[in-house]
Amino acid sequence: MVTGTGVTGRGVRMTRVGDRWRVTRPWPLPLRPFVHSYAGYWEAAATPYRVRLVPTGRAVVVISLGEPFAQVRRLDSASPGSQVTGSLVAGLEDGPRVCDHPGGQEAIRLELTPLGAFRLFALPMSELTNRVVELRDVLGPEAGVLAERLAATPDWGTRFDLLDLALAARLENGSRPAPEVGHAWRLLSRAGGAIPVGRIAAEVGWSQSYLVRRFTEQVGLTPKASARVLRFHRAVGLLTRGGASLGDVTAACGFYDQAHLNREFRALGGTTPGRLAAARVSEGAVTL
Repeated sequence: MVTGTGVTGRGVRMTRVGDRWRVTRPWPLPLRPFVHSYAGYWEAAATPYRVRLVPTGRAVVVISLGEPFAQVRRLDSASPGSQVTGSLVAGLEDGPRVCDHPGGQEAIRLELTPLGAFRLFALPMSELTNRVVELRDVLGPEAGVLAERLAATPDWGTRFDLLDLALAARLENGSRPAPEVGHAWRLLSRAGGAIPVGRIAAEVGWSQSYLVRRFTEQVGLTPKASARVLRFHRAVGLLTRGGASLGDVTAACGFYDQAHLNREFRALGGTTPGRLAAARVSEGAVTL
């Protein structure tokens, strides 16, 4: 429940939800093809918490300015989760992940389009699929320098200025995705995943096998897996906004029937449509 909001200088907006503040500012137009969103967070009270992250079709960067996550693990994994000691990168996922935090979080969280992440990270996105790694392992020592500068800067407007400059410089020199892969991703995104892979291949002028290989390299998931995630993400949005029945969501998102909808929610979200609709979902995170 939102308990407070306010606008400070330079377009910075602060919204309080419980004991946590969310800080936002419109990011520059040149970044918008690559950055889906970014926001800062800080806690008014250091309370441990656990969240479940469900797939969104986006890569995530968390720049830690305070206490980092204690553990990040796949929900379907019996092995211990990764111990992330600072800022992190999460590639595209095709299943749920649980994150434990000891409290006292202060961080900036970015959601990147897959091809924006490919350009920013300058490595095959397939290397990050279903993985969470230290930010410095992807961006090198400059990531630590940026995190230190951000942490030493108390003003959120100035923090976002520093972040914008760092992103713009990195993106300017980043790897360019193939235009065909970009077109394929746009087709999938606009259709909410409800488009056959063969039709996409014909549209971009590649064989289906070649499309799958190049797409997976630059996006991180295969076209078929991406379609599942996008369809699921759209369904989550319709359900959590309220007013849509399961039958409406099944038809609108291209599921065969409600049994198919239920199976996909269990596979991708680790829960049922009803439970996820009742939960508070924010940027792919469900508070547990």
